[in-house]
Amino acid sequence: MNSQQHTNVKIVTADPSAIGLFGLAIVTFVASSQKLGLTEGLGLVIPWAIFLGAFAQLYASILDAKHNNTFGTTAFGAYAFFWFATASSWLVKLGVFGETLAANADGAQLGFAFAGYLIFSILLTIGAMETHKVLFFIFVLIDVLFVGLTFDAFGIASGVFKPMAAYAEMGIALLSFYGAGAAVLNNHFGKVFLPVGRPFGIFKARS
Repeated sequence: MNSQQHTNVKIVTADPSAIGLFGLAIVTFVASSQKLGLTEGLGLVIPWAIFLGAFAQLYASILDAKHNNTFGTTAFGAYAFFWFATASSWLVKLGVFGETLAANADGAQLGFAFAGYLIFSILLTIGAMETHKVLFFIFVLIDVLFVGLTFDAFGIASGVFKPMAAYAEMGIALLSFYGAGAAVLNNHFGKVFLPVGRPFGIFKARS
């Protein structure tokens, strides 16, 4: 009689939040420098938007899917595709795809895209409340960023909303640097080296 033996193999993948937050930190750091007038032009912002804003977060999204983390998969994936689309929009504006396409670019269409992302980000902000406080405040600043980008794209009080978006984006970068560092060092040392704050415990019991 033949006997069959079954062996269960557990595949362990590292927490991808650090690389995802690092990608977010770098792209917002570079992009906000242009919005704040510290640097000029978009030519050298675009590569960072594609490789750090888009690919790094897409990579984190794929790994979070392996962790069965719907929140992380959706958040990182959605913002990865945001940066793919944003970089492509900049390329259109710069005439890379031809003068005809650049001449027919309607900035108000970006306003609708930003408004859609604002709605989405507000929903994720609720979820971030039960992750940790650093992530929550990153999402709050993302909400502020999209408010600024939306009104600026529609040409409403650009003198107010454009600077608001710029400072919010710089805040996202700084908090994301901290969040990425905390994700790496807390895991590396096996203790709370950089505190990120407990979940609020409003919608979900604290573990």
